[in-house]
Amino acid sequence: MEPSYASGTSRTPLLGDTIGDNLDRTIARWGDREALVSVQQSERYSYAELGEAVDRAARSLIAADLRAGDRVGIWSPNCAEWVLVQYATAKLGIILVNINPAYRTSELEYALRQSGCRMLVAATAFKASDYVAMVGEVRPSLPRLERVVFIGRDWDGFMAEGERVDAAEIADRQAATQFDDPINIQYTSGTTGFPKGATLSHHNILNNGFFVGEGCGYTEQDRVCIPVPYYHCFGMVMGNLACTSHGACMVIPAPAFDPEATLRAVQDERCTSLYGVPTMFIAELEHPRFGDYDLSSLRTGIMAGSPCPIETMRRVVSQMHMDEVTICYGMTETSPVSTQTGAEDTMEQRVGTVGRTSPHLETKIVSPETGGIVERGTPGELCTRGYSVMLGYWDDEERTREAIDQARWMHTGDLAVMDADGYVNIVGRIKDMVIRGGENVYPREIEEFLMGHPDVADVQVIGVPDARYGEELMAWIVTRGGAELGHEAVAEYCRGRIAHYKVPRYVQCVSEFPMTVTGKVMKFKLREQAIEQLGLVQEQTA
Repeated sequence: MEPSYASGTSRTPLLGDTIGDNLDRTIARWGDREALVSVQQSERYSYAELGEAVDRAARSLIAADLRAGDRVGIWSPNCAEWVLVQYATAKLGIILVNINPAYRTSELEYALRQSGCRMLVAATAFKASDYVAMVGEVRPSLPRLERVVFIGRDWDGFMAEGERVDAAEIADRQAATQFDDPINIQYTSGTTGFPKGATLSHHNILNNGFFVGEGCGYTEQDRVCIPVPYYHCFGMVMGNLACTSHGACMVIPAPAFDPEATLRAVQDERCTSLYGVPTMFIAELEHPRFGDYDLSSLRTGIMAGSPCPIETMRRVVSQMHMDEVTICYGMTETSPVSTQTGAEDTMEQRVGTVGRTSPHLETKIVSPETGGIVERGTPGELCTRGYSVMLGYWDDEERTREAIDQARWMHTGDLAVMDADGYVNIVGRIKDMVIRGGENVYPREIEEFLMGHPDVADVQVIGVPDARYGEELMAWIVTRGGAELGHEAVAEYCRGRIAHYKVPRYVQCVSEFPMTVTGKVMKFKLREQAIEQLGLVQEQTA
């Protein structure tokens, strides 16, 4: 039998550029083309104008006495300033620290302290969060944080400070920057313990953005709608770096995801590509005014972040004109993409897998128990290796060693199956797998099945404690049009079509799921709610 191992081949070599050098090449080639549109801010930049603005921001960072290797935090929803800071820090070798816009004071303080930020660029507020007040609360305990620049309040003054810095200083510092230098720290949102700061280099994220763009067939003619957050790789790597490495245009529809703002931006800006996690696409498709918007300019896009329901993918292709939409799989620690489907793949391959191993990377599937490579068609833990694997967790060698083994394989914690053609299917998280009466049950399989029910818009399946079987299954369902689905209706739909031990014992209808800011469903919270609502605490501890 063939082992579950694959390497991604390509005739296109890896880029040996830093992010700053790559941006300069794009500006020289496509300076007159539109580079960035921030719809809510009514701001537009050509590539030449973007380059000038990035250099002004870089000169201001130099004026603030920041040097290569220093850390600058950014705590803001999507906006044009976010993009300027991303590229300005990269030009100077300053490490950008992405801070989740949903963070509160304890999380903010932890990220700033653990990374040792000297400066923070922040919004003044976001939704119900008063950023100014929260920064004021934590700042006395952060002696290394020398300066805070609030976007909208202090930004113009900050940019003016750079006028006294000679532009040649940027070139000198940019020339001293190496592509293997760390350039970005992203805190992973773990369900337990403190977040870990995945440290990424120019080489990591520039190449990943470039090859994701290659997978989407990007050219300077493309306009990419980016409603996913910049603080995450999906926005700043797959979005921004995929665009700037191809001369395409970045379109920011709103500071945070809004389904109608996204649909309107696609229509008005004639976007050719749209990004999102499955829950975002579902929200767009289910929006009451979906049919009012002309989405005919779309041809491609990326769905990633969590497993995509097959029915959702079919509707995206048929109703949103995204015939070449791709599925990407990855994680922050791998810059992020490890596998991607292609436009040439069959519909079944595009809706039923996360594609094949990306160029210049390797993947293997191993037994969680033994660590040995399993045969194709057998579930195991997905591991990836290559240029995309992070440098490590910032200032945390112990947890780095737990994630990356001696051979530089990144252990993802995801359960996957590789088929005979090298296509990978994610069947769940190792921690999500439910063991019911000795049977291994993969929630993803049941979720896909239940998505075929006409009243189901979205579904999440979890394991809950059970005195008899150890664990039982529970389905949390978002219904279409407010329909009510109880246990009996779901059981009847399942009867005779899936094994009896895969039929959920509990069913709960909700209007939405608890999600991270990146749109990932927090299954651990669903489990906590289920234990409380069903009175299973005693059974769990018995």
